Amino acid sequence: MARSLKVAVQMDPIASINIDGDSTFAMMLEAQARGHALWHYHVRDLALLGGRVLAQAQPVEVRRVKGDHFTLGATEELDLGQVDVVLMRQDPPFDMAYITATHILEHIHPRTLVVNDPASVRNAPEKLYVTHFPELMPETLVTADVGQIRKFRQKHGDIIIKPLFGNGGAGVFHLRPDDPNMNALVEMFTERSREPLVIQKYVPAVREGDKRIILVDGEAMGAINRVPAAGEARSNMHVGGKATQTIMTDREKEICAAIGPELRARGMIFVGIDVIGGYLTEINVTSPTGLQEIARFDGIHLERAIWDAIEAKVSR
Repeated sequence: MARSLKVAVQMDPIASINIDGDSTFAMMLEAQARGHALWHYHVRDLALLGGRVLAQAQPVEVRRVKGDHFTLGATEELDLGQVDVVLMRQDPPFDMAYITATHILEHIHPRTLVVNDPASVRNAPEKLYVTHFPELMPETLVTADVGQIRKFRQKHGDIIIKPLFGNGGAGVFHLRPDDPNMNALVEMFTERSREPLVIQKYVPAVREGDKRIILVDGEAMGAINRVPAAGEARSNMHVGGKATQTIMTDREKEICAAIGPELRARGMIFVGIDVIGGYLTEINVTSPTGLQEIARFDGIHLERAIWDAIEAKVSR
């Protein structure tokens, strides 16, 4: 790009990240290599004042050195309406704090390009947005009604039950036909929150892996497979899932071709979808991961494609 961009990164504390797996870190390294200036701030440091969006931010330099991967400058009040790009990269859960951050950032987008589009992020929680593509999914029920859950279980026997706004595999249970714990699980969930639950037909192919596919501006560009640990129904790497090299099947390419134009239209530049046994299970738009694993397996640095897309949008 002809000019250096001012880039503010809204993320979790940079000191705590795993530099060998963190996708935000890979994006920051690439931005820096292109000559862009970086600032780091936490979502709690946002402020909305008279229509201006401010952040207590620090200029930051990054490097791939374990134990010494960043240098922060002095804290300053940064007017996010005066920067070129904001990367909204704090981890879920997708709760009211997350939703509030999207409302605040909407005051500056698209004058300042927020990646991903904050209104679209707010309207596309992972386990709900995917339900707009029922023909691509395993049969799924979203409800807090115990009677509906019982009927669904009677029909399918083997089911997955999970919280609507959970993340990282937390609270995901596999209930086999003879498992007596359904009522207790539903009671536990409903005591903890008022949200409905997600009930899905169990897809046995999860034992072979849960594929994470990365789409950049609506185009499928890379994938990894995440294989559950022995005795575990969840493939998330947070709970012991192992990333392995993979290629996309024709069915997976069909799924990406079906959803890609919609993602692009909604301003979703960096998206990670989850596919099990040819079924789309989630569309991750908040803070998707997988860039470094794909780079290690396939030598493809998708952070470059992401920045190409960002720079093209800023220049327009």
